[in-house]
Amino acid sequence: MGRAFAIGIALNTMIVLAELVAGLLSSSLALLADAGHNLSDVLALVLAWGASVLAKRAPAGRHTYGLRKATILASLANAVVLLVAIGAIASESVRRFAHPQPISSVIVMWTAGAGAVINTASALLFFRGRHELNARGAFLHMSGDAAVSFAVVVGAGLIAVTGFDRIDPALSLAIAVVIVVGTWSLLRDSFNLAMDAAPREIDVAAVRGWLEAQPGVEEVHDLHIWAMSTTETALTAHLIRPANEDGDAFLHAACEELARRFKIGHATLQVETDAAMACRLAAAEVV
Repeated sequence: MGRAFAIGIALNTMIVLAELVAGLLSSSLALLADAGHNLSDVLALVLAWGASVLAKRAPAGRHTYGLRKATILASLANAVVLLVAIGAIASESVRRFAHPQPISSVIVMWTAGAGAVINTASALLFFRGRHELNARGAFLHMSGDAAVSFAVVVGAGLIAVTGFDRIDPALSLAIAVVIVVGTWSLLRDSFNLAMDAAPREIDVAAVRGWLEAQPGVEEVHDLHIWAMSTTETALTAHLIRPANEDGDAFLHAACEELARRFKIGHATLQVETDAAMACRLAAAEVV
């Protein structure tokens, strides 16, 4: 994945420079908006790449889980940065409606067309790993960029045919809306994981039900499921199991099945054999 990040950063930096120069020469807000969007993507890719490198560091000192959480923080920062950039674009688009400027359609079409091709190639780099949150963020960014660049090409063509300059700021606002819609799920998932919510693909009730159905288990309490990183999930739970003669074998089998069935690779189960001794963490409202 490191190679994909490096190639994506290089390609998008080229796009940013080309669209910035062409946007200034052609007076196209849509093209400058696309350049700003691509610049935020470059920063996002750098951030995500750095986080993926940090996540590989072994646990040490006070960081007993290592720095895996950096991948979640990076995906959250990516979504926030993108939304801030879109706010700036939308603000300038509104201003341009009141004071439209003529643009050079030919320059815009050629530059945006090249951007669409490069962004499509960049998106394909992250397609295979799109189920991981940072790779998914990169894939969404690149796919969105390709669509936006293509829309800019179409908009410039319409301006060339009709001479209606307000198409440019209108297109910029449309781009902003599309990007916000596409970024919302990334922001929501990243925020939830940063707040130690269970990953979206894990059914907490199903996990609890499976644990309660295990041989000898009478009760499950103090169940917690959270993301250690964008690819690793942890679980802790207390199980009341009075007859626990096969304790070690039971724990080994349960953890193996949690990993296979629910993709929870870091499970810690505490077995309590005396149901009469109330655990202070048994109450549902106690964390």
